[in-house]
Amino acid sequence: MNKVILIGNLANDPEPFTTQSGVSRSTFRIAVQRRFANAQGVREADFLTVVAWRQTADFCNRYLTKGRRVAVEGSIQVRSYDAQDGSKRYVTEIIADNIEALGSRDEGQARPRDNGPTPPPAPPVGPAPNDFTEVEDDELPF
Repeated sequence: MNKVILIGNLANDPEPFTTQSGVSRSTFRIAVQRRFANAQGVREADFLTVVAWRQTADFCNRYLTKGRRVAVEGSIQVRSYDAQDGSKRYVTEIIADNIEALGSRDEGQARPRDNGPTPPPAPPVGPAPNDFTEVEDDELPF
């Protein structure tokens, strides 16, 4: 099983990209503090690359900014490529299945990045609050 859950802060703004076939991708790094302090009493952090696709990428590109605290759920992927100097390079990335912005609204959780005008909210679905119909308990099917 390949499953990872991380909580950390964005080390950079997400980098949006769209493939030739129109699929959204977002790449960013998160700083995840280690559990224990080192010999000098400092808690070091690991900087991990996160890759998100499609709707998750759209969410990241729109709402996440550097410094934002996030929870990332996904899997670890290791890939390799040949560098220009002929050496083989390895890259370890977190492929995100789910990303959740953490913190309160005051910390900017719902603040979209400046990607143009924000569309108006969708109209409510269903009856208005004053349109309730009284139902007797005996009429309920459960």
